[in-house]
Amino acid sequence: MYPILHEWGGFLIRWTHVVAAIAWIGASFYFMHLDASLRAIPAIPVGKGGEAWEVHGGGFYQVRKYLVAPDRMPEHLIWHKWQSYSTWLSGFFLLCWVYYGQADLYLIDPAVRVISPLTGALIGIGALALGWLIYDGLNRSPLANRPPLLATAVFLTVVALAFGFQQVFSGRAAMLHTGAVIATWMTGNVFFVIMPNQRKAIAELVAGRVPNPAWGKQAKNRSSHNNYLTLPVLFFMLSGHYPLAWSSPYSWMIVGLVVIAGGVVRHFFNVRNAGGGDRWWTWGVATACVAIAAAISIASSPVARERIGWTASAEAAPVQPVSLASAAHPPVDESVMNVIGTRCAMCHAAEPQWPDMASPPKGVLLDTPEHVARFASAIRMQAVLTHAMPPNNITDMQPEERAELARWLAAR
Repeated sequence: MYPILHEWGGFLIRWTHVVAAIAWIGASFYFMHLDASLRAIPAIPVGKGGEAWEVHGGGFYQVRKYLVAPDRMPEHLIWHKWQSYSTWLSGFFLLCWVYYGQADLYLIDPAVRVISPLTGALIGIGALALGWLIYDGLNRSPLANRPPLLATAVFLTVVALAFGFQQVFSGRAAMLHTGAVIATWMTGNVFFVIMPNQRKAIAELVAGRVPNPAWGKQAKNRSSHNNYLTLPVLFFMLSGHYPLAWSSPYSWMIVGLVVIAGGVVRHFFNVRNAGGGDRWWTWGVATACVAIAAAISIASSPVARERIGWTASAEAAPVQPVSLASAAHPPVDESVMNVIGTRCAMCHAAEPQWPDMASPPKGVLLDTPEHVARFASAIRMQAVLTHAMPPNNITDMQPEERAELARWLAAR
């Protein structure tokens, strides 16, 4: 019963996290677009705000923005904060549920560093707090008045975090934690800067005083940071499903390239929405960054580094196949079934033998020759081209066993 509850719990938390993230990212993109679409009107002094007309759902919307505050406090005021809070809280619970609750599978890789699950969790949570202090300190330093230098400092901080995580965690967990730190910055911006500044402005307005315009400017800057960081964070959160993104020993470089690519793509849309034209060069930069990231992952993959796979397969001796009941798939070597049965089938079976696992991961069954042949392409990606499986090599699959899989795959 416990494995079933554990799996359903993870599913529900992930569902909540995705829904909350959709709401938050959608709101962020909308307000950045709205800010860029504002036009000056006589009712609002020049430089103090603007107005935009929109059409949606069969109706027209007249939206006005006051950079400081309107002349009087409106009776009905909508606060945009819970999208951010619920995204971070659900993401943190998911991090604890999956990576800290199943540290042996997802967090700790003995080939990287042998640590206890508790130590790993403390490092991960501590990094979230320390990361925020570093980022917030940079924004409160003199660099805040020099945006290019501030952006460079933040970028280098992200890359340094990614490199540091790689020295402690599995590749999957390292990239995920890099994204989690950035996500913490984003919600920290809302909780510690944007919302307090808005509350101070409202208090001044109620008291009949003019709010300090610096509060709104500071909040706007942090909101812009969130907008530019959104696409990289989404990449890091999805990366766990794509081992080529994180399995390279140089994945910290990939992190840096993704941050640049995501940032310039957002820059294209932000400038375009503001009527500044189309900065097509941004797509060239983004494409180049992604291409370089892909090249790094391919060049540093286990196949390239260990010289197994297609090169080794040409020198492999022929093996005797095990016949299949179905002719839809090529035969599976007996030696391959021995490797799969020893290293993989305890999880990828109709009734997994691994503790806390109620069903085979992603529904992949590797308990019969038919199933192994059916998922040959997944085996190639997860166990040969990368070493994503077994997770953190928890069943101690040996290089010669991976080479055996590679020889069989090359003969297909």
